[in-house]
Amino acid sequence: MKGVISGKSDPYAVLRVGTQIFTSHHVDNNLNPQWREMYEVIVHEVPGQELELEVFDKDPDQDDFLGRMKLDLGIVKKAVLLDEWYTLKDAASGQVHLRLEWLSLLPSAERLSEVLERNQNITVPSKTADPPSAAVLTVYLDRAQDLPFKKGNKDPSPMVQISVQDTTKESRTVYGTNNPAWEDAFTFFIQDPRKQDIDIQVKDDDRALTLGSLYIPMSRLLSSPELTMDQWFQLEKSGPASRIYITAMLRVLWLNEDAILTSPVSPIPGEGYGETEVSSGATKVTATPKRPEHTSPDSNFASEGVLRIHLVEAQSLVAKDNLMGGMMKGKSDPYVKIRVGGLAFKSQVIKENLNPVWNELYEVILTQLPGQEVEFDLFDKDIDQDDFLGRVKVSLRDLISAQFTDQWYTLNDVKTGRIHLVLEWVPKISDPIRLEQILQYNYRQSYLNKIVPSAALLFVYIERAHGLPLKKSGKEPKAGAEVSLKNVSYRTKVVNRSTSPQWDEALHFLIHNPTEDTLIVKVSHSWGQALGSLVLPVRELLEEKDLTIDRWFSLNGAMPESQILLRAELKLLDSKLAQCSDEEDASHVIPSAEPTVAANSELRHRNVPVQGGEDASSTGKAQIKLSISYSSEEHRLIIKVHACRNLPSSSKEPPDSYISFILLPDKNRNTKKKTSVKKKSLKPEFNEIFEFDMSLEEAKQKHLEVSVKNSVSFMSREKELLGKLQIDFSPLDLKTGVSQWYDLSHETN
Repeated sequence: MKGVISGKSDPYAVLRVGTQIFTSHHVDNNLNPQWREMYEVIVHEVPGQELELEVFDKDPDQDDFLGRMKLDLGIVKKAVLLDEWYTLKDAASGQVHLRLEWLSLLPSAERLSEVLERNQNITVPSKTADPPSAAVLTVYLDRAQDLPFKKGNKDPSPMVQISVQDTTKESRTVYGTNNPAWEDAFTFFIQDPRKQDIDIQVKDDDRALTLGSLYIPMSRLLSSPELTMDQWFQLEKSGPASRIYITAMLRVLWLNEDAILTSPVSPIPGEGYGETEVSSGATKVTATPKRPEHTSPDSNFASEGVLRIHLVEAQSLVAKDNLMGGMMKGKSDPYVKIRVGGLAFKSQVIKENLNPVWNELYEVILTQLPGQEVEFDLFDKDIDQDDFLGRVKVSLRDLISAQFTDQWYTLNDVKTGRIHLVLEWVPKISDPIRLEQILQYNYRQSYLNKIVPSAALLFVYIERAHGLPLKKSGKEPKAGAEVSLKNVSYRTKVVNRSTSPQWDEALHFLIHNPTEDTLIVKVSHSWGQALGSLVLPVRELLEEKDLTIDRWFSLNGAMPESQILLRAELKLLDSKLAQCSDEEDASHVIPSAEPTVAANSELRHRNVPVQGGEDASSTGKAQIKLSISYSSEEHRLIIKVHACRNLPSSSKEPPDSYISFILLPDKNRNTKKKTSVKKKSLKPEFNEIFEFDMSLEEAKQKHLEVSVKNSVSFMSREKELLGKLQIDFSPLDLKTGVSQWYDLSHETN
């Protein structure tokens, strides 16, 4: 009697967010099913991302479609909590009830007890369903060193299994090496971080041979600064020097009820869209939405900044290309890979040079997130496989705090080498009077990769349009906006069937000259039929208060009533170097082998408080200036060698001095380091930084043994000792840091 008497359906739902797909159970013979299922989804905040839900009728042969709905996740983020009925599209009837919660990620365990208590009160109807998660764990698997060989002294092909409770995830396999670099990230939902642990197994690719293991109680993460551990770990059941570098970051999932914009609605079917009816006793009020005069971006709009990276040069790199079968050391063909904020840059290759000069500039727009680093990896370009020449990581948080740094960094994981970087978190200003000086400074700069520094950062918020024309067929368009400036272009999401689409998308552009650049917005139906356009010269913002325009604009080539609502906000990028250049009326010149002497004495890499220290001019003693501090965020001991003064000389010529040191006790002498050689000077300046991965407790147990030496002859092993020093770290306040001159003892060979 199919088609004569209305029957039932066996409905189930398929929910999609990005590449993540969830399928509910089906409910037999029911047109008003109740699923009562809960899903947790990791959302990467990409503009225009949607939640899509489709409902089907379960059939033996082919499942029938019962309707769909889509929801922009930006709406969920803004509301924090939505509890509503939504009308199913492409179906004769039907609604679906969803409760959606946008959870904040907290880098602190302060609210963990509240979260766990709240989760206990949430009823999960299905016995097989997981309870709500209290936290999200991200494990970044970087690399390992000195893994044991297989039988027959063969190189292993390592992979890693990471397990948390009942969930195990596997890394990719790195073939034929005992020093693998995986660079894989894994995410786990955590029900109770107080009771769960991280189990890490390093195995050969056959999964049978274990190369090492590591067990990290999650309670250690809860007691770590910002719930983050970023360090080397010694592997168990492995070689004596086998270790693995891991970043583990825990974030507590918090429903910020204070930020909820809308009151949850009772689960009674309504229209879901269109006008809203609010009942109060016998009175019925119909709310007609008023058209806004200005945009309403969230509080994070225009919070991004620009990191300017000047890759200057490197020195004393390892020679990888040996000549005559290794009898003579050759050269390397070095280049640099720069990674930050999900972006990667690659410098040019400098042929046959252990002291390459790149002089290249890169600019990156970044959102300030905890734990971000700028990573510089140096390689020797080869025909088959490029050789590793060292690595440096710089904390973005430190850069933002310091604003500017011009520094030599010692390369890690190699015997020798250092890199010269000028890094600036460029100040953003809204003073148009500075524009001419900024442009003059920028155009005087010359970089080998032909980059001209940007003069400004333009933020654009595309909120909505109104009164767009219909399609040629007379139907409402699927409207999207394409926003362009020079050769950079962004597209918003496409809003289905509307002449008044709402996008709520934020964009940003680097501007080289605000007096010449133009912003172009094109609205179209599915990127085809034109629905209107806007041309906005950026120079118009220079006449506005705070360099900002926020209003409705009429669209060209559209209906008389067609308009678009947007906000454009200009921030000038006023580099410290441009300010110094104005003061001295001179351009910023970087010597090929020495750090820049900045005109502004406040431009420093690390401002460590100065404590103690004696004036050498009054004592005449040989002295060395050191800064010693501990970074709790990076779990690193940091030693900066500044300079020496009043060094002795056993000949008419001043010494060719360098400094070597070691952190004792150190059985394997892994902490032995030395600076570059400074020629013919009794007061050499080094300004070199050395960093060591260790806990604060380990650092407090060390003492530093320093030797200042004269490199007597390039061809000789003989080194003349100019002075020695020992510093016990146990009484020092390493977190605050010390920076002072120390007397050298008068010992000689």
